[in-house]
Amino acid sequence: MKSRVIERNMFYAASRNTFAMAHVLRKNMTDAEKILWKRLKDKGIFKVKFRRQHPVDIFVLDFYCHELKLAIEVDGEIHLSTEARGYDDGRTYELEKYGIKILRFTNEQIFENLDYVQNYILNIINDIAPLQGGWGVDKKDKRTLMLTCTKMCINVNLGGLGGRQK
Repeated sequence: MKSRVIERNMFYAASRNTFAMAHVLRKNMTDAEKILWKRLKDKGIFKVKFRRQHPVDIFVLDFYCHELKLAIEVDGEIHLSTEARGYDDGRTYELEKYGIKILRFTNEQIFENLDYVQNYILNIINDIAPLQGGWGVDKKDKRTLMLTCTKMCINVNLGGLGGRQK
């Protein structure tokens, strides 16, 4: 009985329809989602459990780590329109009410710079969970990761998140 309570909290009262939609989305992941999922489910890289196409309230998150309340969204071209951006902003606002942090990456970032995306996620995990010794990175690798992420953040400010510089 106790596990049912935990499950309800993890899904934030998601309806049967939201679970059904999540099931359909798991069967029809985009190429970018499949590539990122291959990395996220690797316990050798990430020391936390991610779930794919996870229902939360009326939404389905591309990837979700309940331990850290961290969601990762992979956005295709459809998310570039003004209308879609507005919807995504509203969705993010609603999810943040539950204390869920949202990270967004484009398909292009996944295809062209997967190592950067991985390091960025690991850095965020270590920021969220510093008392656990950084769940995302072994202690010996933490300094290297921080230097790598610092260099990448400089590139982000100059040329966009993981984008190509012209």
